[in-house]
Amino acid sequence: MPSTAVVTTEQRAQIKEIVCDILELEADEVTDTSRFKEDHNADSLGAIEILSSLERTFSIEIDQAELIRMVNLDGVVAVVQESLSK
Repeated sequence: MPSTAVVTTEQRAQIKEIVCDILELEADEVTDTSRFKEDHNADSLGAIEILSSLERTFSIEIDQAELIRMVNLDGVVAVVQESLSK
């Protein structure tokens, strides 16, 4: 059974910072459940940029199929946590 990595508070803050930088949003505009596309008018290119930046920052690989789960901050954190556990 693979080990389960836990995203630390610092890592979660890093993830939020990446999302906010790429989507050009202020941190207080993004909640754990606000949807990037519907609530913040993000496009698919932004999602790809977020994925790429997360891979570089955390030295992980994320399958592009995971983009469908990365619709809000909670979803992104879950995908990163699973990737860190591999």
